[in-house]
Amino acid sequence: MNSLRLILTHPRYFAPAWVFASLNLWFGTWAIYIPRVQTRLQIDKAELGFAIFFLSLGVFAIFPVAAGIINRIGVGRATWYGVLACSLTALLPLLAPTYLALVGSLFLFGMANGFTDISMNTLVTEIEKEDRVKFMSAAHGFFSLGGVLAGLGSFLIPFIGLPPLHMAGVVVLVFGVNLYFRKHYFHLRAEVQEKGSFSLKLLRPLFLLGVISFVVMGGEGAVVDWSGLYLKEVSRAPSWLWGSGFLAFSVTMTLGRFLGDGISARIGSVRIVALGAAVASVGYAGVLSGLVLLSVVGFALIGLGFSVIIPELFRIGGNVKDVDSSRGVAFVAGTGYSGFLAAPPILGYLAESFSLKTSFWVLLACALLVLVATFRLGRRQG
Repeated sequence: MNSLRLILTHPRYFAPAWVFASLNLWFGTWAIYIPRVQTRLQIDKAELGFAIFFLSLGVFAIFPVAAGIINRIGVGRATWYGVLACSLTALLPLLAPTYLALVGSLFLFGMANGFTDISMNTLVTEIEKEDRVKFMSAAHGFFSLGGVLAGLGSFLIPFIGLPPLHMAGVVVLVFGVNLYFRKHYFHLRAEVQEKGSFSLKLLRPLFLLGVISFVVMGGEGAVVDWSGLYLKEVSRAPSWLWGSGFLAFSVTMTLGRFLGDGISARIGSVRIVALGAAVASVGYAGVLSGLVLLSVVGFALIGLGFSVIIPELFRIGGNVKDVDSSRGVAFVAGTGYSGFLAAPPILGYLAESFSLKTSFWVLLACALLVLVATFRLGRRQG
């Protein structure tokens, strides 16, 4: 909890952590109004899915150029401009008068989200290097906390009534806090490596990080999309427990990220990734038992295990020798988002062709793959 105390008592660390919370507050508030948008525009699930795909496409569109922009203008300025972009584009999907306008606005919102994501992770990496502290995991905990706050905001829906008004309130509040704290990071720049060429030799250590990121965030996406259905169809849980797996996963994800920096400081980044993969593997075993209680506990353990992995991958990626921190972070983010988006439909295909339980056996195998990969990563780090 030392990193959480650090964030809460020093504005230099709270400022970037609040950007993490802000990103999920914007996105989470949009997410709770998706059914309203579908009804208002009278579109079916296929059309809605296609529109949301453009949000992801916007995220990917910015990844190839984000590092160059960050290095050119400075990571502090880039993070602030990301905040501005998200504040401006967050309202657009809820104001879209037509389906085409929705598609376009989600693409822009996705670009703003992707750029902010890379900027804020690079910013935390640079502050950690400069101050010789660790708070990356706790900063990701603030991202999870932002999602919780956005979810609690759903209780305001009956009282507010108008989705754009709700989002406008969130934007004003979130922007105001960011405006006040931006002075603590606006001037910071990421260290740029002298070497201009990006050789395959430099790609090798990043590639392994990318594989782990793809698998772990793929697992996260799978739990978000399939945990409820698994409890319903495989564990035969009563209806009031269908959401308990995702809730347990989210709570332990948030808690684990607040504890992760302290553990990382004691045992090191590679070992905490291995520990996280081991805990997640035990969690998958609990889920695969098919028993309701063990399945819920299993989802909680998966959240706890995964909670510490992605922040550490950003930290490792931002410290790869001879690679700009912004490029390392962008690579980890890009491969991770690919897994988050690709895994649910792939697992859905497996579930349709074989069974939902088969999909979770594949996820267990992937968690074990991450555990094996950490041995190779440890040798390279050593």
